[in-house]
Amino acid sequence: PLTWAFLLFIKWITMRTFNWRPSASIEVLKQRALVLQKIRQFFAVRDVLEVDTPALSHATVTDEHLHSFSTQFTHPFSPQASTLYLQTSPEFAMKRLLCAGSGAIYQICKSFRNEEAGRFHNPEFTMLEWYRPGFDHLQLMTEIDELIQMVVGCDSAERVTYQDVFKQYLRYCPLRATLADIKSLASQYGYAELAANEKNKDTLLMLLFSQHIEPNIGQDRPCFVMNFPSSQAALARISPTDPLVAERFELYFQGLELANGFHELTDGPEQLRRFKEDNTKRQSMGLDVMPIDKNFIEAINFGLPACAGVALGVDRLLMLTLKATEIGQVIAFENSRA
Repeated sequence: PLTWAFLLFIKWITMRTFNWRPSASIEVLKQRALVLQKIRQFFAVRDVLEVDTPALSHATVTDEHLHSFSTQFTHPFSPQASTLYLQTSPEFAMKRLLCAGSGAIYQICKSFRNEEAGRFHNPEFTMLEWYRPGFDHLQLMTEIDELIQMVVGCDSAERVTYQDVFKQYLRYCPLRATLADIKSLASQYGYAELAANEKNKDTLLMLLFSQHIEPNIGQDRPCFVMNFPSSQAALARISPTDPLVAERFELYFQGLELANGFHELTDGPEQLRRFKEDNTKRQSMGLDVMPIDKNFIEAINFGLPACAGVALGVDRLLMLTLKATEIGQVIAFENSRA
């Protein structure tokens, strides 16, 4: 009988021999193009403007859980090279357009994260991001639901709170728990070694959520999880009725995280404070301190209209639509073939 080592060798030889070929079939790429047409038509009938913003910027995200690619730009008239960052999403630039009076906007673009590559991840991926002035997060969730139903052909999404699903699957309230409480809970689920030296409660909450909640929700129909802990607000407003939660949501379907959205924070000084706090956390974790996007902060100080926004992974949406099992099956060339 063939050994596993021999089978792996055959797979490696096959990959090297045909590495020039696309990872997605030409038929799938044609279907991908049709889905992108449907998405653009969805926004056209709603009078949402398509925009195009830079992939390279002098600043980047400060979130300690996001990792940016960087490169050096050598200007012919400058003695020193400058660092530019590939954007993890077009959020900052799009919000600058909102501050300039663009009105409702969307963008389909490449985004980049210097993280993992695998079944559901590629370091270069396609993002659909849009912003709706005058909407709150609940209204935007309704519009996202309409888009998902149109593209995937699924039932309407359900809505649950972060606190409720945590109680349902882990029998624990995450909002008032201390770091010690969450360490104890993580240890019960086999993460004692990871929890021992962890100083960030949210890192453990994310671990528990991804391993023990995500696989159980949104199996039959999409599921919005809303009211994330205020410590995970990112660029979202804190709820005016409950300071423990942020007006943030994520969308899950059949084991995939599809979207992350906010009722957007419009307070410039508060956003700057959060960015600085992120960098303090990064420093304590031994990560590089990231340059804060001062243009973005100045734009919010000028005036970001009340709005809601969302970032949605197009490649994952296509995986669901085309019933693909790996992200490489719906993109022309996944990372190993790029």
